[in-house]
This record gives sequence, C-alpha cells and structure tokens, in this order.
Amino acid sequence: MNQQARLHALSDFLKARRARITPQSVGLSAGLRRRTPGLRREEVAQLAGVSTTWYTWLEQGRDIQASASVLENISSALQLTNDERKYLFSLAMDKSASMVPAVEEIPQISPSLAKILEQLRYCPAIISDRHCNIVGWNEAARHVFLDFEKVPEAQRNMISLLFERKEFRRLAVNWNDFAGDFLSIFRAYYGQYVDDEWYERFLETMKETYPDFHPLWEESKVSSAPHVVLEFRHARGGKMLFELSSFIVQGSSDLRCSIYTPVQDSATEVKLMALMERARE
Repeated sequence: MNQQARLHALSDFLKARRARITPQSVGLSAGLRRRTPGLRREEVAQLAGVSTTWYTWLEQGRDIQASASVLENISSALQLTNDERKYLFSLAMDKSASMVPAVEEIPQISPSLAKILEQLRYCPAIISDRHCNIVGWNEAARHVFLDFEKVPEAQRNMISLLFERKEFRRLAVNWNDFAGDFLSIFRAYYGQYVDDEWYERFLETMKETYPDFHPLWEESKVSSAPHVVLEFRHARGGKMLFELSSFIVQGSSDLRCSIYTPVQDSATEVKLMALMERARE
C-alpha cells in the first residue's frame, strides 16, 4: 500500500466509523438540525481531546503525525472493536517506510492440517492465505460451495469468486452479509500488511470488474474472525444452516481456516450426509 492509498483508506475508515455512532450513545444531544449521519467531526475531536482542525486533517487523509495515545482516544470516541483499533493504528502510524518487506512464503498445507481437513467430514472447511487465495479444502466444502479443483489455481481467490461465480450468489440467502464477512477479514489483512502493493492492484481490479464490490468495501467493516450463522439455499441440498468459525493456523505462513459447522438441532448435517452419499454412488 503506497502512501496515498494508505491515507485514502484511513480517511474512508474514519468517515464510515464516525457515521455509525449516534450522539445519544456517547451522551450528546441529537439536536433538531442535525444533517450529518452519526457524529460530527467536532464531536469526535471533543471526545478524543484533540482540536477539530487536527481531527479534520486526519479524516481528510492529510499526512500528519498521530501518537499512540491520541489514536487510543479516537478509538474510544469511535467505539472501535479491537480489530478496528488495530486497523486504525496500522493506517495512521505508517510503519511501512521503515520496514523491510518480508519475503512472502509459498503457503504449504502440512500433513497434520490436511488430516484435520479430512476428519471434518460434515463440516465444510477452507484454508486460505493472507490474500484470501484458497490453498486447501475438504470434500464437504466441495459439495456445499463448488469444486475448487476445477477452478484454475490462479483464480482461486475467495473474494473474487464470491462476486464472479453464480454458485456463491445463489447459495447464500443474504449474499451481502456473506460477502461482507469475507471482506471484513480481507480488510484486516489489508491494514496489517500496509507494505504489500498486491492489495491495491487487487482492489482496483475488483472495483473495475464488479460494480457491487465498491459499496460493500466502502462499509469499512474489519474483523479478523467473524463468528456468524449463515443460511444457505443449496441447489441439491435445500435449506442449510451453518455456524462459521474462522481462526489463524499456527505457523509462519499466515494461513486461515474457515469451518462451517452445521447448526445444532437443524437438519443440515443429515442433508449434507445425504448429499455427499448421492455423489459417491
């Protein structure tokens, strides 16, 4: 991420987070002539203990210095989650200029991780890298989502597949939420690896190729591990309910495992078992 892109991302994030905070939630009066959604800039500045001019410059994406203590105050004023706070610090305290870019490792699925995927027989599971490229999956994932083996390796990116493939758009009952959860993970990586120019090239391609990508990206959601319940309408399996758990795999490759567990007391696991049995016949 170059300097201009970093400051633009910081500006978009601060505006989006400010817009979601109601005056009442921070003890302020809404007033009768309020036109701004959420808080005004001067109100954020007041809550953070900084001048309105300084905060305005920060939100405008000007190249100014921000201390850790001030960023903590802004985080509190905007009621940021821990993941959002990390994202703010990554963008506002530009460390990329003094960092030596790390040599990116080729993601490897260890034998033990491959065994874990295999054992999750009726829990669709996907392994992805920090670019959200899919590097591993199990049989259940192939039946619920799509056969990733048939997708060229260079095109196995979860973000682009969500917008490109009809299978994903038809699958999720609320596709916007489904895609938004993956984008929140992607944004967490985006903020973490501010020195990786790949993200800017990818984002530009997505915005040019898929018109509905930009509005979702502009929501500026950040989460390193969203925990949600998803409703799918599978073409052959019918209604399925899954609980998503996502976590980082131990090691230096920065791999993430996303596991879709059938919701307890639903018929999802039975339907998935039947679906996979029919495919083996």
